[in-house]
Formats: sequence, structure tokens, C-alpha cells
Amino acid sequence: MLTTNVTPANAGLTTIKQLFDYSKRCFLTFENDYDAKVDSQALLSAVLDKPTSYLITWPEKELTEAQISLFESFVTRRLEGEPVAFITGKREFWSLDFLVAPCTLIPRPDTEILVEAVLDNNPVEKLALLDLGTGTGAIALALASEHKQWQIDAVEYNQDAVLLAQTNAKQLNLDHVTIYQSDWFNAINKDKRFNVIVSNPPYIADDDKHLNEGDIRFEPKSALVAKEQGYSDIRHIINVGRDYLNDNGQMYLEHGFEQSEKVQQLFAEYGYLQIETFNDFGGNPRITKAIKA
Repeated sequence: MLTTNVTPANAGLTTIKQLFDYSKRCFLTFENDYDAKVDSQALLSAVLDKPTSYLITWPEKELTEAQISLFESFVTRRLEGEPVAFITGKREFWSLDFLVAPCTLIPRPDTEILVEAVLDNNPVEKLALLDLGTGTGAIALALASEHKQWQIDAVEYNQDAVLLAQTNAKQLNLDHVTIYQSDWFNAINKDKRFNVIVSNPPYIADDDKHLNEGDIRFEPKSALVAKEQGYSDIRHIINVGRDYLNDNGQMYLEHGFEQSEKVQQLFAEYGYLQIETFNDFGGNPRITKAIKA
């Protein structure tokens, strides 16, 4: 619900600046100044179908009644906790615009650390890579945008997410990436081998209090929660992944910031070498890499 009885419609707010100031005041009731600003800009940009620069250049531009009504509905949805990405239907990742939907996770900036790690460790023209649980296709398509000669397979269990990732690939002109439905490795040709396997799998325990907080409340639990206190899918990928990696093949896994030690132990348990962890933008251990012996 709106936090005030003053709405754009009954207050005569019509310009970009007036509406921006209004929504920012609303959002400051539950988030910091920077996030309130970014959310307001994102919602206005979506309503106008214009970039953020347009908002800055034309602050006195008046919106139509239909646009004002749509913006008001967007603000209400955000105040109810719905993620901005689901309201607008898009999210930027690796400077690429991805369509998003409630069938899968919203791409997050920290996952770009995984993309960076793969690129830094593989300055080669040709490479076979597998992205497990691709969701929107963010990781696979970000890598494909940098190396269009790489052979990339991206698999996802949720069929709606598969279609979403395929749509993103087409819109980004990266539809040479092979995207298909698979329950982890089940639908992957058993004779196929990869130089690199990457994944941002479910890694949250089902009793984690964060599942009831913030944007995560609106994302599918199947893409978030794993058994064994969050480690079952990670263990499965590390174990079965050995059969799909070339000798000296690399595996990169995203995980919770308190899980790096256990993930390193699992890699060691299954015979991987050269295990190392990379920090996210907040300085927390987030991505662990290992080499198949």
C-alpha cells in the first residue's frame, strides 16, 4: 500500500521530476537514499520506455494520465516489496539487458565475479563450456558476448526459464548458445566433455531466515533452496561434474558467503586440485574454482 494518502493523481503531480521526487520519498521509508533513487529512475524509465539519461535531460516533461496511472501502480507494487526487476520485466547484467520473470532468479551484480573469473583464466579463442541452472541465461550469455567462438551449452530444469533464456539469447543476438531443459546433467550427452563448468545453484538452507526478507521472497524457492543445509546440489554438481570435465577442466561455483570453507572441502573430497575462492563486490567469499585432477 502507498504510505501516504497523497498520490500523483490527487496531488496534480505530472512531470518527471515531480513523480521522481514522490516515489523517492515513498521508497525512503524502507530503503536507503541510493536505492530509492535507482528504483525511482528504473520505474520511470520503464513507464516512459526511455533511458535514465532522458529523465535527467527532460525533468519538466509531463506524463500522460495513462503513464501516471501505470507509474502509480508500479510504486504501489514496489512498496509491497515486489522486486523492481519483476515490475519492469528486465535487469541489466554485464552491460546486457535481460528479460526477467518470476520463474527464475534475478541476475545479481556479484555473479559478474564468476564471469570475470572465467574470462581471466581462459584467454583462449575456443573452449567448450557448460552452464548448469542457467535461469535467465545471464552467465552463459555474458560469456558468449565476450567470446562468440566458444561452444556454450546452458541447461535449466524449469521449462519456463528455458524459454526465457532462449528469448534473451535471441534478443541479444547470441542464439548460437545451446539452451535446453535438463535436470542438472540428466539430458546432457554422456560422451560430451567440457573445458569449463559453471553454476549458480540453489545453496540456501530451507530454514534460512533470509527467505522471508527483501526481494528473495518473490523468487522461486526451487532456485534458492537445497537440502543438506544448502549443500546437496553443490555436492551433486561437484561429484557428477567430474564425468563431464576434460582433464584439467575447471569448475566455478557461486555459493553463500559463509559456505566457502565447506565448498572447498567438497572439492577436495572429490579429488579436485588448485582450489581457490574469489570475493564478491562486498569483500565476501562468493565464487570457488577448482581443477579436475
